Amino acid sequence: MRSSLLRVAITIVVTLIGVACTSATSPTPMATPPPSEAPAATSSSTPPAMPDDDTPTWIETGNMVTPRDAHTATLLLDGTVLVTSAAYPETSASAELYDPGSGTWAATGSMDDPFRAAYTATLLLDGTVLVAAGGSSFADGGQLASAELYDPGRGAWTATGSLFMARGGHTATLLPDGRVLVTGGWGGDPEGTLAAAELYDPSSGTWATAGSMVDARAGHMATLLPDGTVLVAGGSDHAFNALASAELYDPGSGSWAATGAMTEARAGHMATLLADGTVLIAGGLSSSSVYDPLASAELYDPGSGSWTGTGAMIDARADSTATRLPDGRVLVVGSYLGAAEVYDPGSRSWTATGDVTSRRRHATATLLLNGKVLVAGGNSSGQLASAELYDPDSGT
Repeated sequence: MRSSLLRVAITIVVTLIGVACTSATSPTPMATPPPSEAPAATSSSTPPAMPDDDTPTWIETGNMVTPRDAHTATLLLDGTVLVTSAAYPETSASAELYDPGSGTWAATGSMDDPFRAAYTATLLLDGTVLVAAGGSSFADGGQLASAELYDPGRGAWTATGSLFMARGGHTATLLPDGRVLVTGGWGGDPEGTLAAAELYDPSSGTWATAGSMVDARAGHMATLLPDGTVLVAGGSDHAFNALASAELYDPGSGSWAATGAMTEARAGHMATLLADGTVLIAGGLSSSSVYDPLASAELYDPGSGSWTGTGAMIDARADSTATRLPDGRVLVVGSYLGAAEVYDPGSRSWTATGDVTSRRRHATATLLLNGKVLVAGGNSSGQLASAELYDPDSGT
């Protein structure tokens, strides 16, 4: 069971919902462990010139300084992208920045704690980035309670208050008042999941308890709704069974309440807040014991608290990324598939949108200020340093 926990707990896809770079929480995948050896680091390179009109949907951009997968990516206020950890076979404290203007990467200050996996990174209202908890070691499955802050002005990290409970495979959601809600994950007993939630207050640098969810879960998704409540859906229980249950957190009352259950149990799925306030859930795994991803998708209606099926994806996917584009469509890429696809909320259907330059799983996807999507790193028979850009104007 402990080895199964490690296979799940060390994976992340980010691009967190509560992180400004996308409209959805980054999935916490349920997947196989990283390779025993990572490829040698590749230095940054100058990307090819941006094409004009009849151009490919995907184009390569500069390579990261360090190959990595199950990392996090956070869009900073100045438009650059901060990428942190995870470089295997051992976790790494390294971090780097992507400059969309030049298409190049440069190292920045390293995190204080070099042993994080299945952690979260959240852009705070003041422009700093909160990194919280995660795994302390691949060897024993231990979890961390520590947290730290990245200051883009100094390019440096400083410790901040520790969580009440060590955890990994949790979610972190930025609330409208600037606090950060952390939910669930694995913690304490290496074979246990958590129902406990807590809140980080940036003004004091401290944490407070935020009640307990109706269901203990890890590898779930959390989405900030337009009314300020937080939808938590799916994930897995202590036995790694996928969950269909969903619940809502009310920051005003600090309470949790069950809401309608999804039409399918799933973990390692994608969740995206759509422009009309509904939430799109797509893909994922129905069981952690076999990698058999789902193609199905469904919509949550906050008004009725119910779920309805929507068009199925062209390809079944898990451990993938979902990014809401400026025009309201949702770009999905990953799961070792070359093809990417886009969901149209108007027609509730999916359309293929060109092949990526590199097949990858456990990558990150970040919506840049120029409307393009940066997909970086991941795993494809080894860790990747490569990155590429999706141009919605040349897609479907």
